[in-house]
Amino acid sequence: MLQQVKKYIKAVPRAVILVGMSATILMGAQAQAVTPSPQMIEQFKQLPKAEQQRLARQYGIDPSIISGSQTQQQIVNPQVVTARDVAPVTTTAEQKEKADLDFSVDSSSLKLRRFGYEMFAGEPSTFAPVSDVPVPGEYLVGPGDNIKVQLYGKENKEYDLVINREGVIQFPDLGPIPVMGLSFSELRDTLSQRIQQQMIGIESNITMGELRSIRIFVAGDAYKPGSYTVSSLSTITQALFVAGGVNEIGSLRNVQLKRNGKLVGTLDLYDLLLKGDASGDLRLHSGDVVFIPSIGGLVSVSGEVRRPAIYELKKNETMADVIAMAAGLNPGAYPKSSSVERYNSKSLKTIVNVDLTTEQGRMTPAKAGDVIRVKSASEQYESAVTVVGAVVRPGKYQWVGGQKISDILPSLWGDLAISADLDYGLLVREVNQYGDIEVYQFAPGKAIGTKDSKQDLALNPRDKIIIFNYSDDEQNRYELNKLVKQRVAKVTSLNSDNLSGSDLFNTGFAQLEDVKLSKRAQIAGIVINDSPKNEQVTVVKGVVSKMLANLFEDNELLKLSDQMRRQELLYPVMVKLNSQGRAGKGTQIVAIDGQVKSPGAYPLSVGARVSDLVTAAGGLKEGAYTVRAELTSTVTDNEGSRVDHRNLDLELALQGDQTANARLVGRDILTVMTTPDWQESKVVEIRGEVKFPGRYSIRRGETLSDLITRVGGFTDYASLPSAVFVRESVRQQEQIEIKKLADQLRRDIATRGVSKDGAVVNYSDAQLMLADLENIKAVGRLVVDLPAITLGIKQADLQLEDADILYVPSTKQTIAVMGEVQHPATHRYKEGLTIDQYLAMSGGSRKLADEDRTYVIQANGSVSMPSRSNWFSSGEQLQPGDTVIVPLDTEYKDNLTLWTQVTGIIYNTAVAVSAIAGL
Repeated sequence: MLQQVKKYIKAVPRAVILVGMSATILMGAQAQAVTPSPQMIEQFKQLPKAEQQRLARQYGIDPSIISGSQTQQQIVNPQVVTARDVAPVTTTAEQKEKADLDFSVDSSSLKLRRFGYEMFAGEPSTFAPVSDVPVPGEYLVGPGDNIKVQLYGKENKEYDLVINREGVIQFPDLGPIPVMGLSFSELRDTLSQRIQQQMIGIESNITMGELRSIRIFVAGDAYKPGSYTVSSLSTITQALFVAGGVNEIGSLRNVQLKRNGKLVGTLDLYDLLLKGDASGDLRLHSGDVVFIPSIGGLVSVSGEVRRPAIYELKKNETMADVIAMAAGLNPGAYPKSSSVERYNSKSLKTIVNVDLTTEQGRMTPAKAGDVIRVKSASEQYESAVTVVGAVVRPGKYQWVGGQKISDILPSLWGDLAISADLDYGLLVREVNQYGDIEVYQFAPGKAIGTKDSKQDLALNPRDKIIIFNYSDDEQNRYELNKLVKQRVAKVTSLNSDNLSGSDLFNTGFAQLEDVKLSKRAQIAGIVINDSPKNEQVTVVKGVVSKMLANLFEDNELLKLSDQMRRQELLYPVMVKLNSQGRAGKGTQIVAIDGQVKSPGAYPLSVGARVSDLVTAAGGLKEGAYTVRAELTSTVTDNEGSRVDHRNLDLELALQGDQTANARLVGRDILTVMTTPDWQESKVVEIRGEVKFPGRYSIRRGETLSDLITRVGGFTDYASLPSAVFVRESVRQQEQIEIKKLADQLRRDIATRGVSKDGAVVNYSDAQLMLADLENIKAVGRLVVDLPAITLGIKQADLQLEDADILYVPSTKQTIAVMGEVQHPATHRYKEGLTIDQYLAMSGGSRKLADEDRTYVIQANGSVSMPSRSNWFSSGEQLQPGDTVIVPLDTEYKDNLTLWTQVTGIIYNTAVAVSAIAGL
């Protein structure tokens, strides 16, 4: 029959095949829901993919059967627990204020959380039992369980058997089989034997189907106590999860399982959380009660432990048990001096010191309410040498006995920065348990390069080696300033755009006030160095001073110490020396001033002499007077204190002469003088119509006429009256005058504002005017009479100064008319024309012009005020290059305003006359 069907299918068209298969599948489904035969599946595979999917959807055929591969059904657990909504802790305003102001409370203890409660940070969302878990062999079957039996061999059958309320299975062909009280493995063995004995030639495969549901109770301090329907395979922990876990006062260490009113077992969840021990997680039976009692004693653990938290105590637990709960100690802990806060019998707090390194300390009983603090170890290094400054790898190095500087820094090229000062380095050494220091000076070039025994000093533990940069202006300080900005941002929310200057580290650095040379802040009562102290500068200064004071312990700053300047590297040493200065033992600080490269204060090194101080300051500058230097010493004796001055031969001192190279004591000041008649290089510049323009070096006392002679005189096209001479000192004086004018105007505005008869002044407009005035940059032009100087008139000549500039323009043929004229312009010079004629050429004066104050800026920079009455009779004429200025009339009033004032005067006069007439 099947062969005939196959032949028939091959003979008919595809459409007929589809109709036949559809009918066959439909008839089979109506009869007994049989699966398609292999022949039909083969024919089905020949159809297009889309047609296969359509037929599969239409007739309910499993696509995995058609494709020949069966996919395992994915088991998905129902989500019975969702995230728990934690309500915020509500506190009254009084409680919050008390907590904010109670600084006696350790803030670290306020951040501790109860251990283990995060495991149950959810709440139940459904009562659906979780039944898709493997069934162990010791599982006790009971009413409601489903047993699947598959028979194969002589007969192929499948049975779904359900255990009834009497604990009996109604097995077809075998009759009722009692299974009450049997485990699943025993049930499987019993059924297999019965089938094997009574059904010959048939084998069996017995598995568990759907499990029964049981009803349990979760009581006590659960998050959602109540009655729950769970799987018969559920345990205590699963019941806890379904109930949302434990509430805030529930115990995690004494979860009880009660059956028929009796305690069956307890579960310590700490065993599960800390050790992974689930042996106490007993399986539940129908009617069981999971009871959560209230929490027992609590102990807080903070400090240097791996898991600071609040833990629940059991009886007879010790400090060792509590530390084990906290996962042990951190590497930086100091367990030898741990403290325990507890209440005594008088309800007062006491402190108990516990040494956790001893057996006795570890066995100390822990009590409810204890607060255990494991303190931190010291940040100090026991045996280390610190290297800072101009080195390739600043940081801390291991110290070993017999070690020298050359052992830490063996190579000049490989270990020192290119900018390192090879003549000056410091070794800072602690001399006692109080941290007092003494300083040794050495030459890095000789200590590392030639291994000089006097310079290659032996090292002790905790020594600090400081290598300085030869020049303070060659380092890229970007990373250093970036670090300062990060530190400042942690202290305050400063805007980086408002910080003073781009070099934050230089802004924040504060030299010792008692040795710093203060710059002159004013001249003749006028402030020229106006740098008001603002909050930002104060914050930056405070941050930088703290950073520098902890330079040797600040690892981030230590890495960037190669970018720091000489006085910045010396700052922590100077602070320490200044603080350890005591009565009877002066401060070990000396100073040098004058013609040296880095004047300032320096630490007094052991056995230091005058030559050592000169070396520390970077050596002598050009122009230093070596024949004589002055050493100022402070001498203190029984009669009091006095200051002595003595002269010494600096040249002999630098050569090592013991007499001149005096030994220094604290508070000594060495002054290196300047060579008499010494002058720094002074350069002036001359431009324009001269024979040899350019820059020229001048000697002291040289005059402008001497310079003109040196440059070969003027060209034929030079306009001597129009020469421009600019001097820096004049510019500074003009800038001071501008500031004086701004200050005077500010006072005038304030006076007019409070004067009862003064006109009302708009404050914003006045501020804008003041800002414009203060922003004016002075030019520094000095009026010189070159024609008179050329003729040899000594009264017109002047001495030159550094940075003077002389510009001699070419001959000009123009007159400029500016200001309140109709058309400001520049006109060609015509001999004999007057001011009025040039004003007429520019359209005449405007309505707001103040013609009576018209003035002329002459080509040489001087200003003249022509008299309008005798202008034509005086014979004065304009010169090429002059500029005519017509100023604005600041007291101008239009006709309406004028007549309004006149009308008011007439009215007031009439009122007065009327009043007098009535007398």
